[in-house]
Amino acid sequence: MTSIDASAAYNSVTNGPVAQNVKDQSIKTTTELTKLAASRTTPPIPAATGQPLTHYHSFFSELLSWNNPRASAIAYASIVSLIFSVRYLDVFRWGFKLTWMVLAITIAAEVAGKALVNNGFATQLRPRKYYTVPRQTLDAMIGDVHELVNFFVIEAQRILFAENISASAAAALGAFLSYYLVKIVPYWGLALISTTVVFFAPLVYTTNQELIDSQLKHASEIVNAQTSQLRKVAVQQTEQATQITKQYMGDYTAKAQSLIKGATGADAKELKPTDFPAAPKKDIKTSEPVFKSEQEPLIATY
Repeated sequence: MTSIDASAAYNSVTNGPVAQNVKDQSIKTTTELTKLAASRTTPPIPAATGQPLTHYHSFFSELLSWNNPRASAIAYASIVSLIFSVRYLDVFRWGFKLTWMVLAITIAAEVAGKALVNNGFATQLRPRKYYTVPRQTLDAMIGDVHELVNFFVIEAQRILFAENISASAAAALGAFLSYYLVKIVPYWGLALISTTVVFFAPLVYTTNQELIDSQLKHASEIVNAQTSQLRKVAVQQTEQATQITKQYMGDYTAKAQSLIKGATGADAKELKPTDFPAAPKKDIKTSEPVFKSEQEPLIATY
């Protein structure tokens, strides 16, 4: 009777609503993770320079959009766990400890086996062929790392050259706040805050998209109205300055012309033929010199 009750209890637990809910959630989680992995495709819209983007652009866009909430939640929890583990757990020291313990156990097993049965226990557990990484797997890993590095490089340039003004403004605001927060918040806390903002800012936007879009539209209308008003004032001021400049230039030109005309009229007079000396009528070669020398020549001629 007791075994029957235990079996019924086990069946009720394994096939009950709680177990069925766990199975359903597991299936949904697996499905969302599969969709997230399948989203790694090159986006159809290229960058502003015309070059294609990486498949990580689609991956992170899908991850941060929370279209697959379970997968996004798992990614956020994994990153937060990693931050806390690096902060509070001495991972490197534990790694060294685990390494020497495993090596000590294998060495002791090998030595004890050879001493007792003339055959080491580690030797018996050794595989016939050591595991190697296939070239296809390594090429795929290198290509994936290459795509991930290019994702960060391209995104940094797109933000720097303001391809998307909103993203550049958000990055500038984040850098500005981080500059002051780093003085009072440790680096691991800053990493935790940044991760939370990156994951939950899109969720907040998608949840309140209608309200946020209306507020942004209203702010944009105000900015456009102020910009248009400033543009009109600038055009008016430019036209007024141009007219004043033309007026002053005209006045200065007229004054300069009048001064030049006045100076020319006062100094100029009509010239007559008698104002010039008469041209000589005799030949210059036959004309006698004007001054005659009364001295005797220094050398006598015979």
